[in-house]
Amino acid sequence: MANAATQPPRREAFGSRNVFILSAIGSAVGLGNIWRFPYVAYEGGGGAFLIPYLCALLTAGIPLLFFDYAIGHRFRGSAPLAFRRMHRAVEPLGWWQVLICVVIATYYAVIIAWAAMYTWFSAQISWGKGNEEGFFFKEFLQMGKVKDGISLEFVPQVGLPLIGVWLVVIVIMALGVKRGIGAANMVLMPLLTLMFAALVVQSLFLPGAMDGLNAFFTPNWAALANPGVWASAYGHIFFSLSVAFGIMVTYSSYLKRKTDLTGSGLVVGFANSGFEILAGIGVFAALGFMAQAQGEKVGDVAANGIGLAFVAFPTIVSNAVGGSIIGVLFFGALVFAGVTSLISVLEVVVAALQDKLGWGRVRTTLTVAIPVALISIAFFSTTTALAVLDATDAFINAFGIMAVALVAVIVVAWLLHRLPMLREHLNRRSSFRLGWTWMLLVGALAPVVLGYLFVSEIIAKISQPYGGYPLWFLAIFGWGMVIALVVLAILLSLLPWSRRSHAKDDPEYDEFLVAEQYAPDAETASIAVPAAAGRVGSTMKGEHA
Repeated sequence: MANAATQPPRREAFGSRNVFILSAIGSAVGLGNIWRFPYVAYEGGGGAFLIPYLCALLTAGIPLLFFDYAIGHRFRGSAPLAFRRMHRAVEPLGWWQVLICVVIATYYAVIIAWAAMYTWFSAQISWGKGNEEGFFFKEFLQMGKVKDGISLEFVPQVGLPLIGVWLVVIVIMALGVKRGIGAANMVLMPLLTLMFAALVVQSLFLPGAMDGLNAFFTPNWAALANPGVWASAYGHIFFSLSVAFGIMVTYSSYLKRKTDLTGSGLVVGFANSGFEILAGIGVFAALGFMAQAQGEKVGDVAANGIGLAFVAFPTIVSNAVGGSIIGVLFFGALVFAGVTSLISVLEVVVAALQDKLGWGRVRTTLTVAIPVALISIAFFSTTTALAVLDATDAFINAFGIMAVALVAVIVVAWLLHRLPMLREHLNRRSSFRLGWTWMLLVGALAPVVLGYLFVSEIIAKISQPYGGYPLWFLAIFGWGMVIALVVLAILLSLLPWSRRSHAKDDPEYDEFLVAEQYAPDAETASIAVPAAAGRVGSTMKGEHA
């Protein structure tokens, strides 16, 4: 056992299970819930889309959420350390997830900055009636084309709020898991819920709101025969719940030993879906008003992503009575949802370096956040920011998150055969016990669905250049970027762990293993750790190696 000078600092923890649940919901409820789900549901058959959506939630989303919880809680570490403790050869999977989070953090912050500025703009309707699209792309972003190269021209109305976002996030991260992340979610999540509920209520009283709701909920049963609709449902659930790229592995590692994991997962999964449906009601009620005001059909004004948030909603704000209030509520909700998601993404990186180097919280936070913030400001406060964001987001989702998820479930289920151990760990003291069905869903259905989605993305991206961007541009911010992440992940796994790292002698993890061995459930104890007390030491040495 290491002496006190080389022992790693004690691992942080959430103050309670409720704080963890709010933080997990805060991570899952992000920008996509508000600006992507409503349109996906509408295009997927309206009310009929709820059938594939619920199937995807129950057969893929929640089972994969349990999968992440089990890995993080059982192996008590960040993504790289958890996978290393599972088997040294799969440590690169953890670093792959960490690097994916680095990329996501760089561009996610700028969308929060946009939303913060539009919260202010909404109070004054700064864009001018009828000029919503031109204002966003030409005056606010000052968008340029990438065919002549990446611009270094600084756009102050984007760059300055982006700096502000990073300062706020760095302070939250530096305060730690309990006083920073947990406290922020305890404040922001109730505020987010109240703001969006108020937005929905106000939207429901707009003229034409019922037309929007009819368009959103009227079922198109024929859409259920389209395999693309089912693939869309599974793809959306997968990204919506923040599974398979390190966040839930990291968050669950901060839970106390006697925590109801599956019960917590069910709360998070259904709360996330509940918020998405609430968002759909609010968004389509507002779009119904917009369609009536412009004399068009709801389908003609429906949009998703950036177009919905920064073009369609400002149009609604310009035309609605009390539009400024709608704008402040909508964009304020985007800011809060974005911040709670961004801190969860960054925590994956901070936790990994803490475990690797054995550093304190503040030092690690500054080492991670300052370089990431500088990269974010350099690329996303310029006139070509939108193009870089668009390409990076498309490739990191398809060939980063989806790819690492596919590899992780195959490796853990089929190469390491760890699903029985993870299932028994989940069943030790959880309120909702899992059987062989869970193992089939994670080990068989998930690889098939993820494989189908992954191959579909490869075909789509190869058949024609994404977004019509130049090949050199996609080689840097698309294919080159996702390949570089895999190479860097392997290289990081080859670097030695510090003597103060949690991968070496870790008294807390040793205590956890001993406690698990003597848990009341003898059957699960025999699978989770060796049954004989004399073998505990050898097990610990193997997992610390």
